Amino acid sequence: MANAKVIESKQAAVELVASKLKASTTTVVADYRGLNVSQVTELRKQLREAGVEFQVLKNTLVRRATAAAELTELDEVLTGPTAIAFGAEDAIAPAKILSDFAKKNDALEIKGGIVEGRVVGVDQIKALADLPSREGLLSMLLSVLQAPVRNFALAVKAVAEKGEDEASA
Repeated sequence: MANAKVIESKQAAVELVASKLKASTTTVVADYRGLNVSQVTELRKQLREAGVEFQVLKNTLVRRATAAAELTELDEVLTGPTAIAFGAEDAIAPAKILSDFAKKNDALEIKGGIVEGRVVGVDQIKALADLPSREGLLSMLLSVLQAPVRNFALAVKAVAEKGEDEASA
């Protein structure tokens, strides 16, 4: 009877991880070997503040979840100790935080991940981490959209000033 409960709880855990893999916009898989408790605590704090869920999971459980989520290409990076960051809100946050943390702490190694439902390698995760945050991208877009209006206003002002100068002369 206890065995059936254990199997049922493991199946529920697999379903939960599979649903997180499907729901998250960006998932980053990392090897945390060599980090001490205070470093892991600091990493978890940074991720939590950004709305990113960070879990240490067994590879067999994650492999079953990737099979359920049809993301089996991720299985090749599931070796050794595995920690996974699930980012549902900001697509850049998990990659940026883990990449920045890995630069300061050589012990953290990014293995790969999933971006928008596609399995990607370390290079793509690092490229994503180099992008500006969502707020930064929005401010850049706003600046680009304001430029024509600003230039038009400056041109109108210059014409008005030129007209005033001619009128006073």
